[in-house]
Amino acid sequence: MSSNLSLDDPIGEAGAHASRSGVPSAVAGLLFGRDVSRQGPVKLTLLAVLVYVLFSLIVAVEVRQGLMERGLAIAWSAISLTGILGFYLLVRTGWSERISADRSLTMLQSLFGVVSTTIGYAVNPPLRGAIIAIMLLNLIWGMFVLRTRDAFALCAFALCLLGGTMLWLSMIDPVQFPATIEMIHFAFATILLVATSALSTQMGALRKRLTSRKVELQKALDRIQDLAQTDELTQLSNRRHVMELLAAEQLVSRHNGKPLTLVLIDIDHFKSVNDRYGHAVGDTVLRDFAAVMRGCLRGSDFLGRWGGEEFLLAAPDATTEVAVAMVERMHAALAQSSFEHIVPGLNITFSAGATQCGPSENTYQAIERADRALYLAKAQGRNQTQSLPGDHRD
Repeated sequence: MSSNLSLDDPIGEAGAHASRSGVPSAVAGLLFGRDVSRQGPVKLTLLAVLVYVLFSLIVAVEVRQGLMERGLAIAWSAISLTGILGFYLLVRTGWSERISADRSLTMLQSLFGVVSTTIGYAVNPPLRGAIIAIMLLNLIWGMFVLRTRDAFALCAFALCLLGGTMLWLSMIDPVQFPATIEMIHFAFATILLVATSALSTQMGALRKRLTSRKVELQKALDRIQDLAQTDELTQLSNRRHVMELLAAEQLVSRHNGKPLTLVLIDIDHFKSVNDRYGHAVGDTVLRDFAAVMRGCLRGSDFLGRWGGEEFLLAAPDATTEVAVAMVERMHAALAQSSFEHIVPGLNITFSAGATQCGPSENTYQAIERADRALYLAKAQGRNQTQSLPGDHRD
């Protein structure tokens, strides 16, 4: 038998939260480890260990009933349990990742399971027919991981090993292993193993399709989320996303007591650009303007398109004076940027209004105050930044 987990599987996540299912966290950490990505394979390997332990208990019952020799039973159980515990340690410690790209060592565990099961067939004559059913577990266990050729290779190996063992047993001990019975057993084994391998390949193909669909769905969801948060023209955050980010920053500001400054930016005389040169030129201006503004931001700042030619800048951990100084750098950067490639002689400037947003203040109140500051900048000749004191009653 083998364990595997090459797919994104909730078992891995379940291992990370084993305490929810009643397993104490200390015990879960000891059994599954702290590496969440490795816990899925570890849990499945432990499941294989449990199956081997149960089989060993059944063998012990057979010994008590006189159906199996004690020495052979102990030897078989010891080999099986030692082997599967070795695989568990390899997966649990991460050494399996150095051996194979499949951290569960699915193929190796399956091959070990086939050998162990074949030994069981040889040493357990009265119930050897049941052992054939156990052989199926080795193929079923790897059904969701093994590739088609690997599944059939495992099936061929199992049939060759089991068939050779049946032939050898019928030759050396024809009383307990009559050739006719062994041929029937082999025929049953062939039908079951080949059918299971065929099913395994179908499941493998289904797994590939599901994986492909999952990737496509994730890409679609990412695209939908991007469209929901991003202004398509400027590739900045859209108004809704800006408000979401702003709400989160207010919580941080309330927690650490650090300032949060808002700046409302408006491109000067943008309407005349649209009227004179057309909306295609206006769209190009907006894209290039956004690129220049984005290049002046600190890592903690975020800039979004507020609407039309207006943009909202949020500067966490910045006083109004610090934010105004940053906007002045934006003025300078824009002055050094050329829009000649759009329209010869085209010159773009902007006006801005800044204010500090209180931690518990209604966000729209702060934005309205920034808008009044922006109106002052326009009234005093545009291409400048004005500020109004924030509400510090918080």
